[in-house]
Amino acid sequence: MPMPTKRTMLGLLCIWMLLALFPEQLAAQSPATTASIRLDSPLDWQVFQRHTKAFGRVEVRGGSQAVEHLEVRFEGTGDSAADWQRVPLAADGTFSSTIELPAGGWYRCQVRGLAGGNVLTETDVAKVGVGEVFVVAGQSNSANHGEQQLQPASGKVAAFDGVRWQAANDPQPGASGGGGSFLPPLGDALVERFGVPIGFVACGIGATSVREWLPAGTTFPDPPTLTGRVRQLPDGHWESDGVAYVMLLERMKSLGPGGFRAVLWHQGESDANQQDPSRTLPGKRYREYLTAIIAASRRDIGKDIPWFVAQASYHVPDDEASPDIRAAQAAICSDGTALAGPDSDSLKREWREADGQGVHFSGPGLKEHARLWLEKLTFWLDEQLGR
Repeated sequence: MPMPTKRTMLGLLCIWMLLALFPEQLAAQSPATTASIRLDSPLDWQVFQRHTKAFGRVEVRGGSQAVEHLEVRFEGTGDSAADWQRVPLAADGTFSSTIELPAGGWYRCQVRGLAGGNVLTETDVAKVGVGEVFVVAGQSNSANHGEQQLQPASGKVAAFDGVRWQAANDPQPGASGGGGSFLPPLGDALVERFGVPIGFVACGIGATSVREWLPAGTTFPDPPTLTGRVRQLPDGHWESDGVAYVMLLERMKSLGPGGFRAVLWHQGESDANQQDPSRTLPGKRYREYLTAIIAASRRDIGKDIPWFVAQASYHVPDDEASPDIRAAQAAICSDGTALAGPDSDSLKREWREADGQGVHFSGPGLKEHARLWLEKLTFWLDEQLGR
């Protein structure tokens, strides 16, 4: 075996001296022991549903390594949550804690990891809100098919696509279409009225029939005009593939228990007055199917969440309403299954796209649509909050 050279010996001596003089500093630089924090909740722009007029619960959850304990604080709350609070840390480095905050925001969330009384690592989220959250579902006029893209002016309206929160600029994430929606002006109006951040979870899919939103395996005798989300059975009946319903349910569940205030449902045009009369859905069945969707969603999330159902059946100036579908939507509300949403069929030519010739809303029409929703939600929310 060859003898080590003078250069090798000198190098080994230097390493030994470094280890002897600076053991803690060198260990801290080791990749295996680098302190870190992964924050899964809250996310930037996230809005948590308040459980009373004054307070809501924010989940602080994630993982860490190479720290002895964790602390969290929320700047801007003006109460004890602005002070550092200990977060329980599991043996595997994961953590989950619930902090009660005053309704409002935006708040800055800071999480830091410590060892030996020293802060080793920290992370933060700039915008966390406690306010009102709504799930929005149905077809194109609940999604991004308006003639003009809109943006909130308040800076306190957020949108969630099931994974990520962001500012609620059109097109809304998680819904179909690349145009505009009524959600930015509605969010701004709710912020002004209630003084808290507003979150929307847009799930709308353009041109969908209520039949396409049914849970998988639900059968019906006749298909909708578009059959991409339904399939025919050997006996000639049809069934939903359940994809739209699963998406809606997963979005609801991703918000957590009690994570949103209500569902806003705007749909009916694709079931009313179809060019092929065999694809038109009788009002009796519309009522049956939407009632089934509402009941299934409540069962599957384990909460009797409120639904608002709009009056929606308008197509074009010569086809402005379907009395049969409208009666079904009204019956769902009058029997207590849902709450009455706005009558969007009342928004005729001056509020519609293509100089009044289309089914979707123009820019001014989107704002008027938002105003109609605001009228329905404000009175009800005042009752819920005891105002």
